[in-house]
Amino acid sequence: MSPMSDTPYIYRCTLTLLETTYFASREVSSLYQTEPLIGHIALCYALGLAPVRYTNEGTIHYKEDLQRLNAAGVYLTPAAIDGTAHYHLGQFNAQPETYWSAMGNNLLVTVPAGAWAEKNGPSWYVHEGERRRKLGTENRPQVGRIRALGIATRAIFYLISDEPQQLPTYIRLGKWMSKAHLDAQHMRPNKIVGQGDFAGIIAPADLPNETTILAGDQITVQPTPLLRGARLRGPCYQLSDGALVPCGMRFAVEDLP
Repeated sequence: MSPMSDTPYIYRCTLTLLETTYFASREVSSLYQTEPLIGHIALCYALGLAPVRYTNEGTIHYKEDLQRLNAAGVYLTPAAIDGTAHYHLGQFNAQPETYWSAMGNNLLVTVPAGAWAEKNGPSWYVHEGERRRKLGTENRPQVGRIRALGIATRAIFYLISDEPQQLPTYIRLGKWMSKAHLDAQHMRPNKIVGQGDFAGIIAPADLPNETTILAGDQITVQPTPLLRGARLRGPCYQLSDGALVPCGMRFAVEDLP
């Protein structure tokens, strides 16, 4: 136990989903399901702390974006579901509404007006006048089921910052840009303790070297594994409501390309 000095601003943030929210957390056969959590990197972009790019040629900008947050002394924990997660199970069919189509090997075959298709072995070809072109495979699902987080699901995360933050009241989340309400409450740290339990979700790679993980439930998701209900040995802020938040967390992006 130690006195407080140069304490950061810590916000306890509660998200309430106002629309069905989907993240491609896990793919099991034709089922695409959202894990009962919201990743901290996704939250950085949703809150506007990292820049959202409207065009992208496939370049991943995690390293440069999160390094800027490290330099600014800003960190977010992943959001853990508060209570019971509500789920919405739906089905999708991505096949186009055309007069004629056929299923190939990882390929949905369609032809434009005035053309015709030919199958030669496992391959498909489209004839347009005197031109014959081979159709390539497509790495995208045609049909399947989606298990997404449902309306009224609540999730809690912490924002730690060297400077005070003005956070939005409403944000957009997930692949469907679903609307969510955000309530941010400034929590004052009372003291620093040497060990304890963090009730939410953390990214183990983001913990400082002096913190040891004693126990916890690992969640294997991309882009980094997470830990739920971690028991830690290392400095933690004890907040006014008794909750603990590990000290010194920062985005571990140094080894990214």
